[in-house]
Amino acid sequence: MSIKTNIETIRRHIPEGVRLVCVSKFNPNESILEAYDTGERIFGESKVQELCGKYETLAQDIIWHFIGHLQTNKIKYIVPFVSLIHGVDSYKLLVEINKQAVKVGKTVNCLLQIHIASEETKFGFSDEELLDTLTSGDWKELKNIRICGLMGMATFTDNQSQIHSEFHHLKTLFDTIKTGFFAGEESFSELSMGMSDDYHIAIEEGSTLVRIGSSIFGARNQTQNQR
Repeated sequence: MSIKTNIETIRRHIPEGVRLVCVSKFNPNESILEAYDTGERIFGESKVQELCGKYETLAQDIIWHFIGHLQTNKIKYIVPFVSLIHGVDSYKLLVEINKQAVKVGKTVNCLLQIHIASEETKFGFSDEELLDTLTSGDWKELKNIRICGLMGMATFTDNQSQIHSEFHHLKTLFDTIKTGFFAGEESFSELSMGMSDDYHIAIEEGSTLVRIGSSIFGARNQTQNQR
């Protein structure tokens, strides 16, 4: 099936109020342009060098999201143009994003990544670390970052009950954080959860951003540049 057909199929399952992030990592510009020509504008990348190359060569109205694990020494390359950083998994990272944002005179939108899966290999704050970080109040001094919500990845499993439970937990945590630290702030409104295999469940549990790659572009060629 074509990229256009895949997107049209997925779109039928995404309700109003939920945004689609086309995960284009490891895919060539030609594939991105197919999705672009279908009307998609939000694309997600997980490698800084790859993202920068695509930003420089593709349409300037593309809204770029960074969805991977971000190293502090590479933040400066994407801060000038990135629209949203999904995977902020430490306070140290927030500080560095703010530092680089100050240099270019902009405010960077960020999501705090929460570890909700059973796999230890996934990144993210624990619930306790998140609450401790927000309670300390130090983040309020970072004037060039905007915390817009939370992000999480469920366990890679066929157990749909477990996936429901993990996403439900993240939504409950989002509501708690919203009430406790961001009450009245309209910008704290995003819950990024759900990928190709589980986005239906994520939407049921309250996701506002679904990150879909292989169901749009097919299996990725990960032998390409992964720096």
